[in-house]
Amino acid sequence: MSYDFRRLIYILEILPSIIAADWTKIDEEIKSVENCNLNYLHLDIMDGHFVDNLTFGMFIVDTIRKITHLKLDSHLMIKNPTKFIEKFYKSSDIVDVHVEVGEEAIECIEFAKKNNLKIGIVINPKTHPKYILPFVEDVEQVVVMTVNPGFAGQEMIKEVLWKVDYLNNFRIKSNLNFKITIDGGVNWENINELKKMGVDRVVMGKSFFSLDYERRKIYALKFQKPQ
Repeated sequence: MSYDFRRLIYILEILPSIIAADWTKIDEEIKSVENCNLNYLHLDIMDGHFVDNLTFGMFIVDTIRKITHLKLDSHLMIKNPTKFIEKFYKSSDIVDVHVEVGEEAIECIEFAKKNNLKIGIVINPKTHPKYILPFVEDVEQVVVMTVNPGFAGQEMIKEVLWKVDYLNNFRIKSNLNFKITIDGGVNWENINELKKMGVDRVVMGKSFFSLDYERRKIYALKFQKPQ
């Protein structure tokens, strides 16, 4: 693994995935994330077609935007992202699209670039990262899925973590600044390993929201401190 001396001291960002929160008290759950001094909420948008699950759409994202100052990272697991991406940017700070949707992913990246918006490109476990290299110069983050998308609470597929090294080497060689984000099966036991590998951000669902409010704050402060 190549070493990036620009990253001698850096902070790993935790992005709690709101899908794993207790929605009967969603305002309290969001407030707990704010109290952890975190910057982002991760929102999983599923349409029941691109993945075999259905969550929520723009109305919920717009509503969450009204009740928090946190930045919103909307992960579009939908079949036709070009149809909706402009509307999701109304309330989202970052919108993530899957390279697996084909040409529409390129169109979304071009739209974001034209409008000076932040976009992420997502790769599923079976997708080789070489297919996104032509686009990473224009993205805010590369989201490496370490579970098959569609359902929360899955165990991490560690066999795909080689992609972090691959992307980190390319980032250094090309002098680029895109973030590497891991989404899937991240917990308090493997988070330090990911940090050492060069991961910049991690999406956490059940592992974060299963803790009581005080332990969330303690753990978030502990694992986000500079290395």
